[in-house]
Amino acid sequence: MSAVRLDVRKTYKMYVGGSFIRSESGRSLAVHDPEGRALDNICHASRKDLRDAVVAARSATEGWAKKSAYLRGQILYRAAEMLENRADSLAGEIARSTGVTAGKARAEVNLAIDRLVYFAGWTDKFTQVFGAVNPVASSHFNFTVPEPTGVVVVLAPDEPSLLALVSTLAPVILSGNSAIAVASEKYPLPALTFAEILATSDLPGGVINILSGKRQELIPHIASHLDINAVVNASGVEETHAALQAGTAINLKRYARRSLAAADWSGPAGEDAYWILDTVEFKTAWHPIGL
Repeated sequence: MSAVRLDVRKTYKMYVGGSFIRSESGRSLAVHDPEGRALDNICHASRKDLRDAVVAARSATEGWAKKSAYLRGQILYRAAEMLENRADSLAGEIARSTGVTAGKARAEVNLAIDRLVYFAGWTDKFTQVFGAVNPVASSHFNFTVPEPTGVVVVLAPDEPSLLALVSTLAPVILSGNSAIAVASEKYPLPALTFAEILATSDLPGGVINILSGKRQELIPHIASHLDINAVVNASGVEETHAALQAGTAINLKRYARRSLAAADWSGPAGEDAYWILDTVEFKTAWHPIGL
């Protein structure tokens, strides 16, 4: 009589500071497909995990912001190359997680690749497009330039699970910010697989950090954490919007809301270059003419 072999379920790790970690709490959650079948397991992030991710993001910010705009663009383009190499496996992850057809899953991966390339092209252009040389009465040059704001938390919607995540993350980090993404609670596996792709790219550890688990547990801590400079909320959940807006009003974080329907992420609305402005600060410098 032959023995029955049980599948070894994978536990997808979170991605913090360039390393894959389990939750410090030891908690995990089972992930199911739309039919209720068990797929794999994910780590359940705690408040301490969020704090660790903020520390990792803050540590990475200075080095990432000091890289030339051209180099940041090349690194984002390299991430798109790595995503292209893993396109088939990532499409399979989307299909089994969300229940869409293989064709629709591959189309979403292709759009995510294109979206990364698109925003990579903005790294050395947004300063010229959104900055200004200001006329002044004295003998000075007066420049206004956008600079990164620091550590940004990103909450992407559940659908489309990969494309929306890439579309919210890319305009945040291209200017020199670091980011902490909270994966979809409903469809977390594509985001955590994307982290595995980032780990093999040239992106420095800590520039993008990805947490998973129950989002509502983290919302109060995201809103109150004083070393988070901005929040980009595309979750589409009104309760989340209200809680974050109330919290960020107290400690003066930047707050941006993305209100797109699932289908709109694949069109021009999902690659709005003006989203870059939500997580930059405009600074003005004076310089005497002739010096």
